[in-house]
Amino acid sequence: MSNVISLGAPKRPNLSQRQALLLNSFATQRRATDDVFWLKENAELLNILANSGALLPPHALDVYSGFYESLEERMRFFPQYYRFLLSICLDLEDLGLGGDTGRKLCEAVQLGDLAACELSDLQRAEAQYLLARRGVGTLCPAVRGRLLDFTAEPHIFSVPNKKAAYELTHIVFYLTSYGRMQAELPQTTVISLEYAGLMAFLDQDVDLLAEVCVALRFAGQSPSEIWEDWLAREIGSFTLVPAQNGPVSDAYHEYLVTSWWAGVAGMAGFTGRPPAGNIEILRSPAGPGPLRAISSLLYQLGPARSGDWSHMRAIFARSLEHDQNAILEGAAQSCPHFDRFFERFSRSN
Repeated sequence: MSNVISLGAPKRPNLSQRQALLLNSFATQRRATDDVFWLKENAELLNILANSGALLPPHALDVYSGFYESLEERMRFFPQYYRFLLSICLDLEDLGLGGDTGRKLCEAVQLGDLAACELSDLQRAEAQYLLARRGVGTLCPAVRGRLLDFTAEPHIFSVPNKKAAYELTHIVFYLTSYGRMQAELPQTTVISLEYAGLMAFLDQDVDLLAEVCVALRFAGQSPSEIWEDWLAREIGSFTLVPAQNGPVSDAYHEYLVTSWWAGVAGMAGFTGRPPAGNIEILRSPAGPGPLRAISSLLYQLGPARSGDWSHMRAIFARSLEHDQNAILEGAAQSCPHFDRFFERFSRSN
């Protein structure tokens, strides 16, 4: 009779266990709950988990119990953070932490008309989206109309403007309730997303491109295979290592967003083996994209630059490094509207 000898190799945590370890790190290790960046990081993590159908192990949310119980008092004292507080509260409840505090907070926000204090339609839309999750109001038609007008202007996204591109993706998130409802978005909005995706791919910006691909899927579109193949390769560039307790400046947002995209696209996200305790998320970044080099060359050409991609293509092939030109050629193949995009991007007229 033979004996089976266990080598004692640790088992890889499954997806729900990996997510629980992340929750513990974000909730208790990285920052104190009175730090606004604690609110930001935990709101982002919980939002992605709540919108990706996370199935957490029992008691994974216990690390938030004390914070959840303090939410009504925090909302009274820190009304300037009401969107963070409300988002965290609703996501905790939707992920399985029992309670009815979310409805009470929504009613308090509506009673105080806090959304009216926002200067931005995007922030008003986020507030109204959060309230609607507990049946307290809906997205204002006037706000919705102005947001759609903004998204339906592709020229805005044909020049480098990360702020506008992130606002575009978040507008689509709110209008589609994070993919839970079908929204009839104009074709020009889809083209705007494609332009934002082209810019992110040319910049090799994994964070923005992942958000664009999620937004396209929520809009009922299929993102470019070239973009998503690159994102799938980049998921393997993250490493999770132990860190001392306290604030950590790391690649957490890129990790969360690419993991979210992977789940939406039917692939495995939240890769790596999270250690117990505080976690630092490292990334081996991709090489710099050609966006800056392309823009610099176009500017230097001055009046000689052209918006005709077929004409400029040969100039870029001679002027860019091989890897940069390969990315540019990939971008040209990734979008059926690339010629029109380039005409605007060149700013030749």
